[in-house]
Amino acid sequence: MTDLSPPHFRNVRASFCAALLACAALPTVATAQTMVDGDPHADDPSGIVDNPCPQHAMPTDGTGWHMWNLHMLTRDFGQLCRYRAANSDLKASGKPVRVVFMGDSITDNWINLDKEFFVDGRVDRGISGQTTPQMLVRFREDVIDLHPQAVHIMAGTNDIAGNTGASTLATVQGNIRTMAELAKAHGIKVILGSIPPAGQFPWAKDKNPVPVIKAMNDWLRGYAAQNGFTYVDYHAAMTTPEGAMKDGLSSDGVHPAAKGYAVMEPLTLAAIRKTLGQ
Repeated sequence: MTDLSPPHFRNVRASFCAALLACAALPTVATAQTMVDGDPHADDPSGIVDNPCPQHAMPTDGTGWHMWNLHMLTRDFGQLCRYRAANSDLKASGKPVRVVFMGDSITDNWINLDKEFFVDGRVDRGISGQTTPQMLVRFREDVIDLHPQAVHIMAGTNDIAGNTGASTLATVQGNIRTMAELAKAHGIKVILGSIPPAGQFPWAKDKNPVPVIKAMNDWLRGYAAQNGFTYVDYHAAMTTPEGAMKDGLSSDGVHPAAKGYAVMEPLTLAAIRKTLGQ
């Protein structure tokens, strides 16, 4: 199996976990809890609550931000709260959902740079920074329960960057397979988007993403073909010969700019037509 992180990561991760356990016993954690209004977990040792989505209050002056971030990560790993209200409103509206876009910041930013694309039953459910295990946690709420005709899954960039720790290609592929299998079991057709090109991650400069992105995209293409899913090759349309993002298509070599999404959208629409026959 291919490890997506440096060889020393396991020791770093073990040390980090030990530090988290140590922090759990410190009084400063209580301070972090005060940053959340009406924290439903404060007096409930079971962890099962009626309202898992309290109002969040992030420190604005930078002090305590790391503790706040750790606190929220342990409270809502999959970030189920992000779209809970929007999902409720969408279901109540009775509007048909054609395609849900499940993904990370590349999907999350898409609607910000081209709101007009997300019409006609196309629904954006991307969350910046997320890895495939986090997407899998929220797949029922943000995809299945919306009863779309199809789901567009574009994931893997942050797994390769190691955002939630060390992983393997097999683990990431397994998470994507599980999402696709869940969709299929619920009568939702599957569109798999390739991981867009990236020569380097600005937030994880120790990684060499080019060969891992290629390996993942080769797998995605084959997996889609074997299972009758639609594969969208954004990578081929946006890459340089060296595997980086073409100049002018992104803001930082990873995240598409408006011109990048302009390249992607015709490919997406063609994939939707192929998948839904309309």
